[in-house]
Amino acid sequence: MSAPARRARGIVIVSLVVLGVAIAPFGAIDAVRKVVSMPMRTSGWHVWVGTFTGVALITVAALPLAALAVWALARRRSAPGVTSAWRMSLAEVGIVYGTVPWVWMIMLPGDEAGAVVSPVPLRDLLTMDAGQVVGNLLVFAALGFFGPLRFAALASVPRILALAAGCSVLVEAAQYVLRLDRVSSVDDVLLNTAGAGLAALASRRWWRVSASGSSDRPRSAAIPGR
Repeated sequence: MSAPARRARGIVIVSLVVLGVAIAPFGAIDAVRKVVSMPMRTSGWHVWVGTFTGVALITVAALPLAALAVWALARRRSAPGVTSAWRMSLAEVGIVYGTVPWVWMIMLPGDEAGAVVSPVPLRDLLTMDAGQVVGNLLVFAALGFFGPLRFAALASVPRILALAAGCSVLVEAAQYVLRLDRVSSVDDVLLNTAGAGLAALASRRWWRVSASGSSDRPRSAAIPGR
């Protein structure tokens, strides 16, 4: 197997592991049990789109569709000879699949008495349990991991940190403006940003390969005499 083929296979394997880790905290088996045990009065669309458990189940169920989307995009790009078709397609789907469910869940209404702002760094972090810390680290982890693989302009840890911080600030601000009864905390921003940075470091070995083949256009044939 050639070196480029080994690198491509490594990217695919590690990326699938990252996606698996991203959905593992949802606890699919426990989520199924909770939905089944819910009283009938809570049934309906709200169970699926308005609860953490429902979003978790939808995310797990959508994994085959995500894999199909990667295959379809890669197949479409491979026909005209686009370089790195599989890596680009996997990165695009990975960013969406690994980010949207987390943002969706943290935008669901909470149980606080009104919108609360917590601007003091590290104060909320001391009261978070392990699940909350891990969840915050994973919110933009897919963006940090796959972003530099798809976009050469993002192949920089400071740029990923800046992008993740900006996205996190927008989410926290939206929680407050929309009055979602949640705590808009600076610690959430710090953890979201740190998670994206760590994920970016995990994929750093493939940045150069991605940058060399990040164009979405097929290679043009050489013109004789030039």
